[in-house]
Amino acid sequence: MDYVIVEKRIEDFIAKRVKAAKARGVVVGLSGGLDSALVATLSVKAVGPENVLGALLPSPTNSPVDIIDARLIAEKLGIRTHTVPLKSIIDAFKLQFEHQDERALGNLTARIRMCVLYYYANHMNYLVAGTGNKSELSIGYFTKYGDGGCDFLPIGDLYKTQVRELAKSMGLPQVIIDRTPTAGLWPGQTDEEEIGMTYEELDRILSHKTEDIRVSKLVASSKHKRETPEVCKL
Repeated sequence: MDYVIVEKRIEDFIAKRVKAAKARGVVVGLSGGLDSALVATLSVKAVGPENVLGALLPSPTNSPVDIIDARLIAEKLGIRTHTVPLKSIIDAFKLQFEHQDERALGNLTARIRMCVLYYYANHMNYLVAGTGNKSELSIGYFTKYGDGGCDFLPIGDLYKTQVRELAKSMGLPQVIIDRTPTAGLWPGQTDEEEIGMTYEELDRILSHKTEDIRVSKLVASSKHKRETPEVCKL
């Protein structure tokens, strides 16, 4: 894969999406991770740093390193940031529930992040740039109406291993490229542990369409996440 060509095609894609929507720019949820850092970098190249907003949305389950790395990327790109701590919002939801389900609260956190991103998008006439990659989209490893809620997906046709290569090609900080992937939805959570294999293994299976029972089940069971809600035709 020629990553110089890939970079240009994605930048053109972002610029066209913004122009078609008559939007003023792009908002990206900066988690400190690789995917959001790459999407922010591509967005800056596409529409300029003055038209990109980085939203930092720390929750109680985030590591302090997440915010440090998110700010590192924002400073490197020269973009504005807004920080919205989510603890008080999450706590307000918790008061309404009789039980505390870790996974459900993790997905709730992802959906709260989406709400905040769309607040800024509506307020500023910006589009929300999704940060999902092809590996995650293929197996449904995202929260429906959470990080899956966005206006377009710049890196949605790149497997995670390809995301890393594009990031290297574009000169992203090595500390970001080497970070252990995590959605930060509960303490100690990592993507690969939750998926049950490394991204290298997953991408090998997906890209070569190799039979793997667990991956096949993930792809099949998450089909509803990749489609718009089905309408009952009368």
